[in-house]
Amino acid sequence: MSSTAAIADDLRARIIDEPTVILDDPDLMRALVAANDKMMGDNIVDLRGIAMERLEARLDRLEETHRSVIAAAYENLAGTNQIHRAVLRLLEAPDFETLLSLLDDDLAATLRVDCVRLVLETDGDRAEAARAAPGDAVRIMSAGFARSYAGNGTNRPPRRVVLRRTAPHCEQVYGAGADALRSEAVLTLDLGEARQPALLALGSADAQQFTPNQGTDLMDFFAGAVERVLRRWLA
Repeated sequence: MSSTAAIADDLRARIIDEPTVILDDPDLMRALVAANDKMMGDNIVDLRGIAMERLEARLDRLEETHRSVIAAAYENLAGTNQIHRAVLRLLEAPDFETLLSLLDDDLAATLRVDCVRLVLETDGDRAEAARAAPGDAVRIMSAGFARSYAGNGTNRPPRRVVLRRTAPHCEQVYGAGADALRSEAVLTLDLGEARQPALLALGSADAQQFTPNQGTDLMDFFAGAVERVLRRWLA
């Protein structure tokens, strides 16, 4: 018996023992279908082959959708864990000064952003209030700034959470490092009655980290948690 025949017999035996090896291989199945179509000639329409091609295309789309759903689920889970860790970190602060010092250090690292700024408004002397503000993470602005900045300069009430690309005027919030930032999340904070509104701004060098088409549920929850922590220390 020739070596070619021996190889053929060996392959034949393996295929008989494990036929699923062929059935589970898309490339082999396509090659077999193509060979069958070639043997039948151009004058015969193989409806079963056409149906298989359509089913294969549908299966590919379903697999792609499945992968997208799984990736989105993992991304949402990772985002939820980040927010939870950030909230716990804020709750652990023993005093207000420590809380403010966490903003542009621990909090930025936990949320994986490049810059965190807390913007507070004042009706009094802004310069004096700014000098008294602890650390670089706190910005003191005149009354009305929070609404104007979150609303992009418009008079309409801003959304509680705004995700967008950064603009030139963001330097007012982020300072000298604003040029490196490409997107931001702006959270409007309600500090309670008789207090001016505030902002928590999260800046990122990644232009795609915060975009308007993203969901804001987690950020809305985080804004509510920050509000409650600040109210406790400002009471």
